[in-house]
Amino acid sequence: MVEFIGVMVKTYKINIAGMERALPLCAINDDLYIGAFIIVGDPSLSEHCARELLKIAPEFDYVLTAETKGIPLVHEMARQRGDAKYIVARKSKKLYMVDPFFVEVQSITTAARQKLYLDQLDVKTMKGKKVLIVDDVISTGKSLEALEELAERCGANVVGKMAILAEGEAADRDDILFLEKLPLFNAEGEPIS
Repeated sequence: MVEFIGVMVKTYKINIAGMERALPLCAINDDLYIGAFIIVGDPSLSEHCARELLKIAPEFDYVLTAETKGIPLVHEMARQRGDAKYIVARKSKKLYMVDPFFVEVQSITTAARQKLYLDQLDVKTMKGKKVLIVDDVISTGKSLEALEELAERCGANVVGKMAILAEGEAADRDDILFLEKLPLFNAEGEPIS
């Protein structure tokens, strides 16, 4: 147990390629908890994980992620590589978007179905290019599937899918690259997978 803002919370201590963090455990239901991996607002973690992911990444032209938690990670990956651009699938249609298209996704960490949007400029940017799909955590893989569908609809060549953490059964997948496995937890905070 660790105190977060005056409240005692069960946590899971994880070592991510040499950097430790304590993840608060959050209930999915009465019997299943997940470790909340929060990269937003943690620049040293973003920098560290970006460097470690780039070491194992396949060759790519652009990185694609979904809004929001993947943004600091792909921003840092692009910065470290000297890239001028990365692409973010947005969770809502923005006024600046010209003729956007979308796919629907149901993530484990979001209650309602979401849409991920891309602008036609992003479509043209990715067409015929090698695209690496990156997220902070892969759990069910639904967000990855949506991003892959978007990339393929753009005419991009998806060269890889990666994340900092693979949660639960995702760690057994052979089509993703990741830095560490994140187990699921029971109500007592004990790892179950």
